[in-house]
Amino acid sequence: MGNLSKQQIEELAIHLENAELDAYEVTKITDDFPQMSYEDAFDIQWEIRRRKEARGHKIVGMKMGLTSWAKMAQMGVEHPCYGFLADYFSVPDGGDIKHAELIHPKIEAELAFVLKEELKGPGVHIGDVLRATDFVVPAVEVIDSRYKDFKFDLKSVIADNSSSTRFITGGRMAPPSELDLKTLGVVMEINGEVVQTGAGAAVLGHPAASVAMLANMLGERGESLAAGSFIMIGAITAAMPVNPGDNFTVHYQDLGSISGRFV
Repeated sequence: MGNLSKQQIEELAIHLENAELDAYEVTKITDDFPQMSYEDAFDIQWEIRRRKEARGHKIVGMKMGLTSWAKMAQMGVEHPCYGFLADYFSVPDGGDIKHAELIHPKIEAELAFVLKEELKGPGVHIGDVLRATDFVVPAVEVIDSRYKDFKFDLKSVIADNSSSTRFITGGRMAPPSELDLKTLGVVMEINGEVVQTGAGAAVLGHPAASVAMLANMLGERGESLAAGSFIMIGAITAAMPVNPGDNFTVHYQDLGSISGRFV
């Protein structure tokens, strides 16, 4: 159950969205609202989403966050979370990302699933996801927590749209039947130097498990993943901080590469 009033949820949504839009840090909201529930946290995120749509933005996808056991341990959280991707988060492959529009961005190598059939929880499993997937495509997520020093608890990060801010997709797409998603390797380079490597199994043991979990989490709110949905599965590699002037390339086994730079 939610413990916050509708007014408190609206005020916190405005507070966090303004921090995102104007790129400034705030303290984690559970400091001031320790009674906040997970339901409240998701209500705040959905209110931010509603506000963006009301201003004419389109929601172009969803992302899962904190999907590796290592990342959950690193951030001290119990289970993954999701966020939405707004149209203006999208950056073209090879494009420039304005560092000044962000607070303390980091990049993560991910994969994205694009669905050809709806997925509706509860009870969605990996087999359902693979059957419902049209193709898998490389993606790089730029995460940028609005919280001071990137420190938060799970409720605070959910409310903050799970640190979503920018994403790049590109490379080559392939149906899941052509890929060994568990062993699919990625190599991340920043300024020509290899900084991270990983394989698909880093995401909950299998990348499709992340999409299944998202469908089941959305099902708890009566929401589903429509046919055509674009879903980023969470980080295959650790998140790497980036500075103005940095350029990056992520190479994906059998799926080409994605690049961009921070200006």
